[in-house]
Amino acid sequence: MKLLITGGAGYIGSHTCVELLEAGYELVVIDNLSNSKRASLDRVMEITGQRLTFVEGDIRDTSSMTSLLKAHSFEAVIHFAGLKAVGESSRLPVNYYDHNVGGTISLLKAMQAAEVYTLIFSSSATVYGDPETVPITESAPLSATNPYGWSKLMVEQVLSDLQASDDRWSVTLLRYFNPVGAHQSGLIGEDPNGIPNNLLPYISQVAIGKLSHLRVFGDDYPTLDGTGVRDYIHVVDLALGHLAALKRNVHRPGRHVYNLGTGKGYSVLEMRAAFEQAAERPIPYEVVARRPGDIAACWADPSLAMQELSWSAVRGLEDMTIDGWRWQSRSPNGYED
Repeated sequence: MKLLITGGAGYIGSHTCVELLEAGYELVVIDNLSNSKRASLDRVMEITGQRLTFVEGDIRDTSSMTSLLKAHSFEAVIHFAGLKAVGESSRLPVNYYDHNVGGTISLLKAMQAAEVYTLIFSSSATVYGDPETVPITESAPLSATNPYGWSKLMVEQVLSDLQASDDRWSVTLLRYFNPVGAHQSGLIGEDPNGIPNNLLPYISQVAIGKLSHLRVFGDDYPTLDGTGVRDYIHVVDLALGHLAALKRNVHRPGRHVYNLGTGKGYSVLEMRAAFEQAAERPIPYEVVARRPGDIAACWADPSLAMQELSWSAVRGLEDMTIDGWRWQSRSPNGYED
């Protein structure tokens, strides 16, 4: 089965490519490399011993996307391409709507023209906004607290409306919680441009000496230690969630929604302490003001994915931090090493 992977050179995309190749799928990856490196796909092929096809391009180019889709016999598209930093989205909202919403609409037009009707979408737990209760089920009220979250929610609405209008479509919305860690080989991992926006890459760069200390955004939340609590999921477990969703929902018409998380929350300070243990070195930190758009606590009820996809996260906090440190310590400068 041949698949198109948008944004496949990125952090989650590259790890998912590993699992798909090892499961026997044929892959074409399109990525504009705005927040990813071509080298990640070379390492994917090194890990798997399999080949994939890479196309450098932007999903907002509808004409090129249509040509690409018509040139292959794709069974499905897994859609990762998009911008993903909460803080940045508050500074650059138009950019986020352009890439995330506009890019998806362009992709959908191309898929319709090529008559490809199965899409798995990289959504986010940010569509739950500031949740009234935790753990969060898929039926929880939807909202957002920042432009990134709104862009994901808007795309979900577009996909839901599209599927309702045409029952040939199989649309799967995978609501990620907080991906961390790296492939156990240490060959691929998260390699953000500039100063990391996410917690674990920031901690990793403090541990390796690239950054002087961790900034903790607020310690006055109504949580056990006052810092934000999130459901951190190992990126390989997350990648395997895509494989499970694909196997169940390819050519299965309907709208399918799943939380991909562990069902457990850890605070910022708990994550820092776990990484200190994995790296065997101190992670200095300072508390600074809260970031706009952040919430106190968020973790998943992942039982629906277990019930319908026979999927659950099996890698714990120790795996997340040890694998993340293995990647960072072997590649201090990311894919430039």
